[in-house]
Amino acid sequence: MNTGPAPSADKIGTEHATEHFRILADIARELAGTVVFPTSFDAALRLRKELQNPDLPTARIASIVGVEPLIATKLMHLAGSALYSPDGSPAKDLRAAISRLGVELVRTTALTIAMSQIMRSRDMEVFSNLTCILWDHTLKTAAAARILARTQTRINPDEALLAGLVHDLGAFYLLYRAAQYPELRTQPESVKSLIVEWHENIGVTLLNALGMSEAVVAASTDHDQVRNPLPTVHTLADIIYVSSLLDNPHFAWMHPGVDPEASEAAAARQTFADLLPEIEADAQAMQAVFA
Repeated sequence: MNTGPAPSADKIGTEHATEHFRILADIARELAGTVVFPTSFDAALRLRKELQNPDLPTARIASIVGVEPLIATKLMHLAGSALYSPDGSPAKDLRAAISRLGVELVRTTALTIAMSQIMRSRDMEVFSNLTCILWDHTLKTAAAARILARTQTRINPDEALLAGLVHDLGAFYLLYRAAQYPELRTQPESVKSLIVEWHENIGVTLLNALGMSEAVVAASTDHDQVRNPLPTVHTLADIIYVSSLLDNPHFAWMHPGVDPEASEAAAARQTFADLLPEIEADAQAMQAVFA
């Protein structure tokens, strides 16, 4: 039995800071060169590149997507979900699903599947609690963004959906990288603090590397930095900020020590209280599609 003195808080804090510095230095070197995404991103990135032309005929899109069975299956489910089929009618085939969804949503779906695959990878099992929290928040934010865009602005709801789905990409990437450091795999709280401090900056770099639009990148920038008073929803950045606030548990996660019921999160939920049931229903529908 170890009878020696317990390590001091200062020593533990210094060790954590050293670990954080090392992982951030490694990531900085990666981001300064060619970003290497996890293997699960390969199909999504290839698909996004092949579908850059928005004028591709549906038959051609279907032939491209059809070689990725998982993506094709999820597109069929999405097209038949309450999100895109209010009467519950399924798409009869992949071409019909693509016609219903549109090429941009096809590209978005591929990226969403890639993110969910990262979350479910064996390496990430040690951070299962963190990944589940982040994934739940991602889907709630995306659902809220789509609804806010449709009801409050003239912004394309599918663009808002995409922005909501990728706004925390930096957090997922940090978890993926942290899982590769044995000394961090047993320290979820340390990894959480790393995410809180750095996920926004890293996320912006990743979104630029993915070729996302300026509007989507701007919407991800400083999205967890509290603004006071609550902004009127006009821009895509406003939509993502407010959509993220609507998830009270996430606000508490990102801002420990701040009462979410006495904050901008509470103001957002009060302002858009009539939309909350629809947001929750859409988030559950998305969870079912991308499970």
